Amino acid sequence: MAKNKNLIYIAISLVVFIVLAFLYSTPVFTGKQLFQHDIVQYRGGAKELLDYRADTGKETYWSDSMFGGMPTYQMGSQFKGDIIKNLDSKLNFFPRPVNYLFLLSAGFFLLGMVVVRNWKYALLGATFFGLSTYFYIAIAAGHNGKINTIEYFAPLLAGILLVYIRKSYIWGFIVTTLFMGLQIAANHPQMTYYLFLALGFLFLSELIRAIQKKTSMKHFLISSGIIAASCIIGVGMNSQRIMANSEYIKETVRGKQILTNDSHTGGESGMDKESMLLWSYGKLETLNLFIPRLMGGGSQEPEGKEMMAKVQEMVQENVGSQAEMDRISKGFGNLTYWGDQPGTSGPAYQGAIVCFLAFLGFFFAWKKYRYWILGASILTVFLAWGSNFMAFSDFFIDFVPFYNKFRAPSSILVVVELLFPLIAIIGLYRFFTDEKLTQAYKQKILVYVGGGTLGFILILLIFGKALLGFHTDNEKTYLPPFLLEYLVDERFKLFKIDAIKAFLYVAIAAAALFMVLKQKLNQNIALVILGAVSLFDLWSVNKRYLNDENYVDKNIAENPFQTESSDLLAGKVEENPTLGSILSSVNVNKTLETIAEKDKTHYRIFNNILGTFSETNTSYFKSSIGGYHAVKLRRYDDVINEYFQIMDSVKVPNILNLLNAKYLVLGGPEQPQAIPNPKANGNAWFVSDLKFVESPNQEIKAIGTINSKKTAVIASSDKKYFDGKPVQADSTAYINLTEYQPNELEFKSQSKTQQLAVFSEIYYPHGWKFFIDEKEVPYIKADYLLRAVHVPAGNHNIRMVFEPEVIEKGKWISLISFGLFILLSGLGIFWINKNRKKEIVVEKV
Repeated sequence: MAKNKNLIYIAISLVVFIVLAFLYSTPVFTGKQLFQHDIVQYRGGAKELLDYRADTGKETYWSDSMFGGMPTYQMGSQFKGDIIKNLDSKLNFFPRPVNYLFLLSAGFFLLGMVVVRNWKYALLGATFFGLSTYFYIAIAAGHNGKINTIEYFAPLLAGILLVYIRKSYIWGFIVTTLFMGLQIAANHPQMTYYLFLALGFLFLSELIRAIQKKTSMKHFLISSGIIAASCIIGVGMNSQRIMANSEYIKETVRGKQILTNDSHTGGESGMDKESMLLWSYGKLETLNLFIPRLMGGGSQEPEGKEMMAKVQEMVQENVGSQAEMDRISKGFGNLTYWGDQPGTSGPAYQGAIVCFLAFLGFFFAWKKYRYWILGASILTVFLAWGSNFMAFSDFFIDFVPFYNKFRAPSSILVVVELLFPLIAIIGLYRFFTDEKLTQAYKQKILVYVGGGTLGFILILLIFGKALLGFHTDNEKTYLPPFLLEYLVDERFKLFKIDAIKAFLYVAIAAAALFMVLKQKLNQNIALVILGAVSLFDLWSVNKRYLNDENYVDKNIAENPFQTESSDLLAGKVEENPTLGSILSSVNVNKTLETIAEKDKTHYRIFNNILGTFSETNTSYFKSSIGGYHAVKLRRYDDVINEYFQIMDSVKVPNILNLLNAKYLVLGGPEQPQAIPNPKANGNAWFVSDLKFVESPNQEIKAIGTINSKKTAVIASSDKKYFDGKPVQADSTAYINLTEYQPNELEFKSQSKTQQLAVFSEIYYPHGWKFFIDEKEVPYIKADYLLRAVHVPAGNHNIRMVFEPEVIEKGKWISLISFGLFILLSGLGIFWINKNRKKEIVVEKV
């Protein structure tokens, strides 16, 4: 009877999560969809991939849509036999973002049930976790892969704790393996990496407990073996994705440096430190886990509009010279954010009550949870500081494997957002139920932590301007006193509102707990108060960053690259300023569409209006010189940095010709101009002169100055390729593209002499195969980033096809791993049922 009652409460809790998710996302009831910047960019960049899939029913693992061409592994490619990803899709069946909000809460509910085995506390913790502000900011930005991965944080931890703490080996294996597989399938390695850094403390904690004989060494070794096997099988189920990405990552900006310059040395692995640590949390900024606008909220808070209007008015009244205007412009940054990051969409707010209960949890929780959660939380905060704690960051960059592959250390705070709700409900559960904690101890800790927290907030309210400053060093240097004082006053008001709220929320929570201690309040009512106040707090803060304005009509969300302006579209933009970018790029899109419709051959477009390397509008209509992607091929990124950061009027056109930029889109958004580039090299050409260079630095420098139609720059390491393969000029020779698919190109060539054919296709050493008259031949890199092949004299058919071997190998490993999971799970459940039947027989006897 009790078991059935518990199941009813669990079912009700899941319904609560669904209701809350839909209530938060009410526009989905009218068919509206989220308008997410990164998803808009994805739709443009993946257009060729999606079209190929729709037209052929097959998958291409290469696309020419962005940056001259790149693998599609990080662009939404699908893998045959990817059962675990299909399961992930089934679990995310609710409309976005309802799916994310539900699974975040439901996953933590499972964790709560494993840890405290009480649905009330599990429900409360799930509310704390599911409403963490960072998740809503990430959803608004379109970081869907990140949220998809975080969904599985809590249930994965639940599985591990089932093994280590609950000694439920079989169910722990099933849960751990399943959610390890799902988390890897969600495909955000950075988030998974950060979680496992934290889980290292759990492993150490269990090892120490075994050494201290608080648990048996045998249990620790068995548990560790089970968890290791679970993780291996979970990873194995994603072998296609992992093997492909592992091969790809080595050739990207996350892999080894090729060039040597002031910021890095060729051969070094990972990103340069400046790029890695650009988004580093300030030390004081960490307190916005507790007070959301301690350092301001996002760079674009609603209050910023009024502040900007007032600033402009003050400048007009008080500034009389251009020199003073120039000085002010140097000091001007983000009005509603004054932290250490270049900018931010909002704070990683955890909730005042959640943080308060977490502080209590570090005193009340069982030691088997307390110390590893504390250690992992401290590690997370230290790493989030990034460039503001260089000694610590340097150690991890230099000595901890793979840490230097990831940027934006501030995002590691997602681990705190998992651990704080967890320690909060553990501490709360013991506070209410554990008789080993004396009344006097509970009261003492509650008074100290509650009083200390409230006192800390009061100190910030009274002395905040002196302690926090409310300005940046740059602003203090360049802004005149009248502007600086105005900004400080307005920012202090923003902070004060949130600080007073935090004070009230903590006071209510402390009072509720104190009244329970004095037996003047029922425990269940106290839980309701804590849940309701925290829900109100987090809900209201989250609505600043993900609200009804983030939703648009389905037609616009799915077709963001509009080519016609209309009164209807203008009206939509007036109703929702989020859509301003769609309206402002209509004329550019129309120009791109016109080019693509008039000239259906294969070429690239250089769009210099929308931000060449931060837009995918061009990619939506035609192959682009630019694009928007965090994991570009290293060689292409090197060329961008070498030439397009400076925009040399002679060298840049040479590079554009090399990349077959047949059209340039120049001018402004209102009147874009499509300018043909008759000097573009075309899809392929023969060269008669080879320029051998000794280093990558010489190679990349040379391609900006040579006549690439006649000369190819070749690395000296490829000299052997030309043994017995002389190259001789033939003015009548030609090579033409006859068929194009993103993963297969065919050319016809004719020459009286042997030639080196250079293709305006990006060099990638894995998966591409060259065939001359259907006989496979080796190829090399030319001009730093292009493919080239030696072609004998005569008439030939040349074909290049992208057939990465890792896809087929990975498929079989994935299928075998999933089959092994099903087999072991089935055997485990059979064993459980068999033993249960034996117990029933024994009881009857």
